[in-house]
Amino acid sequence: MSRKPTLAVVGATGAVGTVMLDILSTREDVYGEIRLIASPRSAGKKLTVRGEEVVVQALAPEVFDGVDIAMFDVPDEVSAVWAPIAAERGAVAVDNSGAFRMDPDVPLVVPEVNPDAAKARPKGIISNPNCTTLSMIVALGALHRQWGLAELVVASYQAASGAGQEGIDTLYSQIEKIAGNRELGQRAGDVRAVVGTEGPFPAPLALNVVPWAGSLKDGGWSSEELKVRNESRKILGLPGLKVSATCVRVPVITTHSLAVHAVFGSEVDQREAQAVLAAAPGVVLSDNPEAYEFPTPNDVVGTDPTWVGRVRRSLDDPKALDLFLCGDNLRKGAALNTAQIAELVATEFTS
Repeated sequence: MSRKPTLAVVGATGAVGTVMLDILSTREDVYGEIRLIASPRSAGKKLTVRGEEVVVQALAPEVFDGVDIAMFDVPDEVSAVWAPIAAERGAVAVDNSGAFRMDPDVPLVVPEVNPDAAKARPKGIISNPNCTTLSMIVALGALHRQWGLAELVVASYQAASGAGQEGIDTLYSQIEKIAGNRELGQRAGDVRAVVGTEGPFPAPLALNVVPWAGSLKDGGWSSEELKVRNESRKILGLPGLKVSATCVRVPVITTHSLAVHAVFGSEVDQREAQAVLAAAPGVVLSDNPEAYEFPTPNDVVGTDPTWVGRVRRSLDDPKALDLFLCGDNLRKGAALNTAQIAELVATEFTS
């Protein structure tokens, strides 16, 4: 029988979970009951979703009884334990962590790019890509359908919120410490001496850019850079796609930006590429260099689409495009894509 499924939001009190509740309250209501779940220390709190106060429940196996879809916005180690438990209890787990992204038995889904992949889920789990990958893949997926992507060279400019609430707090704290001091940033080490070394960043973020995001992997690559490579390959179904990424943290609160050099299998046209992007679901084209119109994090934050501008055909390769794009890493980069995946699953109950 057609019915509205029961939804559980695990990690409802976190940074992404807070955005998720807003998304659930503003998008089409496709659910029956919504349960809010968090760690035991948050149990008993009341949060508002769909205009109603809901009491947060402590994470435990029995909270998934009767749940059809469970969205996880928690750290990798928590998802690794609890997403399989939710699946064992009969829920489809939609996981926003990195715990299952490269598991061959777990689909990695972007609804605008590979929605059919959500149907094959042998472990009962669907994974949500990393926020950096998500900020670009909606646009690149549309271009790939037109010309066939062959190679990517990416430089990301990632916001402090990509490091969680600690990243946001650290940047604000650093800004407060340097505010009003017009001498800083003119001598090596002067900002570091004022703001200190606390927080998740390996160098001061205020008045600075930091060419590092994630953890150290083989060959000097960071985990964030490898995620861009590996996840793009899996989402697009291109295991041999050449990808080189450099991830940089910048003093922006929320919204990741990327400069992308994309090489395709056939010759591309600038105007046609702009038309493809303008028509692509989940993409907004903002590209008028004569009027200095292009996306910036400050203009994109709080919005759902991927914004694309500075679209140019490469001067040296007729098969290549260069473009700049921005996407809110807490919305499409995390909560929104998870919600869209869950909505795909919800149609199985309501159709």
